[in-house]
Amino acid sequence: MVLGDVEILRVVEWRGAFLPAGDLVPDVAPGVWADHRDALAPDHWDPVGDLAVVALQTWVLRIGGMTVLIDPGVGNGRERPGNPLFHMREGDLPGRLARAGVRPEDVDVVVNTHLHADHVGWNTHDVDGEWVPTFPNARYLLPAADDAYFGPAGGYGGGAHPVDRLVHEDSVAPLHRAGRVRLWEGVHRFADGLTLESVPGHTPGSSVLRVESGGDRAVFVGDLLHSPVQILHPGAASCFCLDPVRAAAGRRRVLGRAADRSELVVPAHFGGAGAVEVRHAPGGGFALGPWADRR
Repeated sequence: MVLGDVEILRVVEWRGAFLPAGDLVPDVAPGVWADHRDALAPDHWDPVGDLAVVALQTWVLRIGGMTVLIDPGVGNGRERPGNPLFHMREGDLPGRLARAGVRPEDVDVVVNTHLHADHVGWNTHDVDGEWVPTFPNARYLLPAADDAYFGPAGGYGGGAHPVDRLVHEDSVAPLHRAGRVRLWEGVHRFADGLTLESVPGHTPGSSVLRVESGGDRAVFVGDLLHSPVQILHPGAASCFCLDPVRAAAGRRRVLGRAADRSELVVPAHFGGAGAVEVRHAPGGGFALGPWADRR
């Protein structure tokens, strides 16, 4: 895609049926998926198995001679007990990036919208048994609140999920040791037209990246949305949200601004076209506008 002077590349590692729809977004009544079948199937919902369809993907921005990577996936060879899709995964994000013309040394900035396992994995890679930054010249922008919460100061997420310690040790701590981390909070404008904004709820530091160029706008929302059903029902949090009430408030705020300002909404895990415009709907809700491949 092209947005003003920004080239946007989408690099998909995996796409398919993930979890039962009612497990992924438990606050949505089962009949809602069927009611919106035309909008959700087959790219976002498999009606035969009643499964949510998602993608593992990384977004690349080329702007003003700079290359920015957003949420570099799961990574390879990671201990992720209890998650067969992530555990000891052997994917090929570097190869897919190379085929898109992006070499690791070309990346100037890596944005982690939050510090869950599927957003930080390729921050690092294994070299002779040691985790080192995959993108050696990049500045890694990490939300300070997530770094504190999921790091040793926060007891690795309070110890509620043992995997949080593993994720921090193999995908975040090595960046600190290499001196590649820039922690930020609140609002952080790191280049012309590129602004990070904290939207806590999914995690303490979860964030969105706003892109503006030539009058065009997009907002990369990370895990603020897992399915288009959450645009239609913005009060419904995913099962992965640590603070569902706060996440819902942030989702309504971000979607409202997107509808007001004609921002293209780009979530981390949507299948299909991967990005969509949002409209205000009668009664104060939201409706799906054109998808990125139909604009």
